[in-house]
Amino acid sequence: MKQKFETRAIHAGCEPDSGTGAIMTPIFQTSTYVQESPGKHKGYDYSRTHNPTRTALEKNIASLEEGKYGLAFSSGMSAITAITHMLSAGDHIICSDDVYGGTFRLFDKVLKKFNLEFDFIDLTSLQSLERHIKNTTKLVWLESPSNPLLKLIDIEATARIAKNRGIVTVVDNTFATPFFQKPLKLGADIVMHSTTKYLNGHSDVIGGALVMNDQELYNKLQFLQNAAGGVPGPFDCFLVLRGIKTLAIRMERHAENALKIAQFLENHPKVRRVIYPGLSSHPQHELAKRQMTGFGGIVTFFIKGGLEAARKFLERVKVFSLAESLGGVESLIEHPAIMTHASLPKEVREKIGISDELIRVSVGIENVDDLIDDLKNALA
Repeated sequence: MKQKFETRAIHAGCEPDSGTGAIMTPIFQTSTYVQESPGKHKGYDYSRTHNPTRTALEKNIASLEEGKYGLAFSSGMSAITAITHMLSAGDHIICSDDVYGGTFRLFDKVLKKFNLEFDFIDLTSLQSLERHIKNTTKLVWLESPSNPLLKLIDIEATARIAKNRGIVTVVDNTFATPFFQKPLKLGADIVMHSTTKYLNGHSDVIGGALVMNDQELYNKLQFLQNAAGGVPGPFDCFLVLRGIKTLAIRMERHAENALKIAQFLENHPKVRRVIYPGLSSHPQHELAKRQMTGFGGIVTFFIKGGLEAARKFLERVKVFSLAESLGGVESLIEHPAIMTHASLPKEVREKIGISDELIRVSVGIENVDDLIDDLKNALA
């Protein structure tokens, strides 16, 4: 009988240590391993290639995403870089126009000089996707919900179109987490995570991960993981494993608090518009209900009064911390145009809707009344 998510989060990939019986996966802080004979070892020869703590994490994340293979990386960006290393000069990549600023920066500022071609388009439109596909298109990259505008993209329909053309679909599932959304079951080929965020959940580690079902993709990416070397240390893997054990109950609280805050903001006279997939006002609310089991902990809203009003508001919050990143137990708040998405050219930001009035909130697991009081006082 298949174990439920909460049980797998605690136990998948994690066995008591055979030597000591330690219930927590040990931190194998070693660079190399003794071999019985040249080439004859216990499955580990060098820690860039494999490490037992990392193996446990990779198996655990794969189980949560209901995939066969998992790979852990030193950051979300190194996980993305590994995927792009499968491409060749002249290949074309379609990417959703609303993505994490670091993803855009890597694609637009780094990889273009290697003769990779990118189109950043509105992937909420399947017609737009089909119009932009070329003979050289090898990859479709999407976030759902997106960062920071929380657009919902129909993963199943997008993956079906791509698969019919032999194109790989990658879904950044960082915002939703496998607790609320499973892209592989919807047809995606690769799921990517910044484990820095919700999977770790405690704002004390940087990491990334990839999960897939196809063995050929896994073999290519495992080779690149080792060859390029963007791997996490064993202590980082231990921290993410520890964080994942409480992922289910944290995500329930994140989403519960986020909905209440979204409803509060939606009724506040100084707020122009609120974006949250759990609100019926969200343009893809029905899609969110169809492909997600919960709506996550990120709320985006537009404050009235422009940049000056946004700045004053952000300087006044006390319980919320003005900081980049998201997904920790503590509530964070930020200004995408100045902070996380500053790498996007101003005209690109304006085109997709990242204005100076836009504020992104990562709702933590504190008492929601304290969080609402903090926002109320800062808006006053």
